[in-house]
Amino acid sequence: MPEGHSVHRIARQFARNFAGREVAASSPQGRFAEGAALLNGREVLEAKAVGKQMFLGFDGDLWLRVHLGIYGAWDFAGEILTDPTIASANGRMGQTNQRGTVPDDASDGGRVMDAAGENSLTSIGAPRRARVHVRMSEQTSGLGDEGPQWPPAVVGQVRLRLLTDLTCADLRGPTTCEVQTPDEMLATLARLGPDPLVGDPAEGEERFTAAVRRKRTSIGLLLMDQSVVSGIGNVYRAELLFRARQNPHTAGQDVPEEVVRGIWRDWVALLRIGVETGQMMTMDGLSPAEYRKAMASRDDRHWVYHRAGLPCRVCGTTIVVEEAAGRKLYWCPNCQA
Repeated sequence: MPEGHSVHRIARQFARNFAGREVAASSPQGRFAEGAALLNGREVLEAKAVGKQMFLGFDGDLWLRVHLGIYGAWDFAGEILTDPTIASANGRMGQTNQRGTVPDDASDGGRVMDAAGENSLTSIGAPRRARVHVRMSEQTSGLGDEGPQWPPAVVGQVRLRLLTDLTCADLRGPTTCEVQTPDEMLATLARLGPDPLVGDPAEGEERFTAAVRRKRTSIGLLLMDQSVVSGIGNVYRAELLFRARQNPHTAGQDVPEEVVRGIWRDWVALLRIGVETGQMMTMDGLSPAEYRKAMASRDDRHWVYHRAGLPCRVCGTTIVVEEAAGRKLYWCPNCQA
């Protein structure tokens, strides 16, 4: 399931390529025909993300709410302007110049490729092979005089297509895709926990700390509760807890306040790195060579996630994996005892 950094990147991509433009909306699959009809011909006014949910504001006081869930993804085609505040290069968001996160003596400036295609420019969400050709107008010379078919052919089960004269966005497999009124959108936001990139992070820290410290639920489950904190998924949950050396089974109310606050502040930092690079980089203190290796491979950029049966990178104890509310929980029983 895409975690918070991916959804923020999607929102920024929409803000750059759709805000201020009238869109043709359709539902090739037919499952969102009524909603698409409401949006068709309207101007996109803004795009924003809160945790794992994205909201597109349209003229006429309508909002499109999308939650990708486990299988959802946005596929983009056409001319794509990249957000200058996040890294991008040569058609893939995983191939980037990691501003502010590359070791100073990295000889290549940090330009590395994520072989797994995490957060591809053409398809963001559930992993899938890119189906469309993309022209990044700020990065490449274009597609030649003739160019590709426009609009691109519909491939597969497209729930919603949003189309301008230059850019196409196809939504497939979302958990939620609905049109909301302003009141409905605000009611959705009210149910979500704080997001470090939305509002004042200091206020978010207070909300998060208070929510965790009053609950008997384990901290491992609380970090996945989107009403407690927005955007954290399985990867960030495992990594945040390891970085805090916190046992995932400890009740929230029993976790020391300074540890809870430390987890929030770490989430602030990791989310910003994820949005900028498109990759969930959670290891630090790496040499330039180690950094390049980690940015190129998911297996080399995490402390415990997806390392069941392997030795802990710190103490050598075997990393364990458990089922927690239907999701896999990775942790070190020694470092996080």
